[in-house]
Amino acid sequence: MSLRTRISAALLAAMIVTPGLAAVPAEAADAVSSRGVPIPAFYTPPATLPAANGALVRSEPFQLALNLPGINSALPGNARRIMYKSTDSAGNPVAVTGAYLEPAAPWLGLGPRPLVVLAPGTMGQGDQCSTSLALQKGLILGIGQEQSTVSVGYEILAMYRLLAKGIAVVQTDYVGLGTTDRLHTYVNRVDGGHAVLDAARAAKALPNTSISARSAVGFYGYSQGGGAAASAAELQPSYAPDVALKATYAGAPPANLADVTAAIDGSELLGALGWSVNGFLQAEPALAPLVDGYLNDAGRATLKDLSTMCVGDAILTYAGKRSSTWTTNGASVADIIGAEPSLRAFIDSQLIGARKPAGVVRVATGVNDNLVPHAQARAMAVAWCRLGGNVVYAPIDLPGVGSALLNHFGPLLADQGTAVDWLAYRLAGIPAISNCVTLPLQP
Repeated sequence: MSLRTRISAALLAAMIVTPGLAAVPAEAADAVSSRGVPIPAFYTPPATLPAANGALVRSEPFQLALNLPGINSALPGNARRIMYKSTDSAGNPVAVTGAYLEPAAPWLGLGPRPLVVLAPGTMGQGDQCSTSLALQKGLILGIGQEQSTVSVGYEILAMYRLLAKGIAVVQTDYVGLGTTDRLHTYVNRVDGGHAVLDAARAAKALPNTSISARSAVGFYGYSQGGGAAASAAELQPSYAPDVALKATYAGAPPANLADVTAAIDGSELLGALGWSVNGFLQAEPALAPLVDGYLNDAGRATLKDLSTMCVGDAILTYAGKRSSTWTTNGASVADIIGAEPSLRAFIDSQLIGARKPAGVVRVATGVNDNLVPHAQARAMAVAWCRLGGNVVYAPIDLPGVGSALLNHFGPLLADQGTAVDWLAYRLAGIPAISNCVTLPLQP
């Protein structure tokens, strides 16, 4: 992209590669920079990927930005950056990055130490926004086109809570976020679900960890992560039956993108609408001529700008603006989707809730969430119940406020401790009781 520039490899730390895995290839001796933030050569995929989904491409240890010295090891644990092979929604092989965190705390439950795949919430679309990079770099602040905020990751509290319980964590960066070969396919149902499932496979393939092939697996995600975790639970039976999925926490999932698209327009998180459009065109290039016919110069410039932004940048720059300013006829993105059958068909293909999920799923959503609307997330839970799914639905009843962003993120914080405890109990073998029978009576 135009905002990425070549930088010298001398500016990068030496890469330590796990024995037996592919080293950073010679063609990646230089790395790119996104909005002034260097992207290490580790994130440049090799020309050829392994055949198996979830196969490790490379791995390296790194120091967590938030780490404390312990008696026998660092707290909350030790971290390794990973790259693994997955398959995108078009059936093509794709490299995905992430991080594996080995907890310092012991697992006190029955059986081997379990593994949770953490699917991050919205981080942005620039490669510098990837959670695995932010875990090492922390927060970078800058002003202007050549600097950027790097999201330290509001999911870090959930991650550290899981580690404190002795649960190993692997987080995925998703397709195209971090890796320098393509754009992030934001909220793409299949790409997100595959990235989550293959992260579990990759973690179990890592040498010298305390998890085993018998380790129970759980998924955890909120917002974008809730959608990815929910999609992964649906796709597990067909795509990854070898992943021993026990339980999934799906918080505020964007299950129906038509509803979400209309809701975020004009909100503090308008940038997410731009990332969605960019991601749709990355996944389905045939839609590009149609979309381009509606865009004016301002719209094209905005989508290009957003393609390298993190969530903090986008909130500061585009909060409260509307997608109708992007188009030649003043129509919003939601209006255009409704008017164009091919766009509507693509959006309909992203629906989560049409397939029975594996394992038990806890769906939590704020009843006053009007950014990722509560009604569409609840509809997903109802649809799963009708399909025979094992669903625990948890409405989070917080007072609504004037800010759509706060209505969305309030439940994340209010429910997080309960969600982590619920997932830990499931991984310890304690069953959950579905409330599908009473769901019609709940808000």
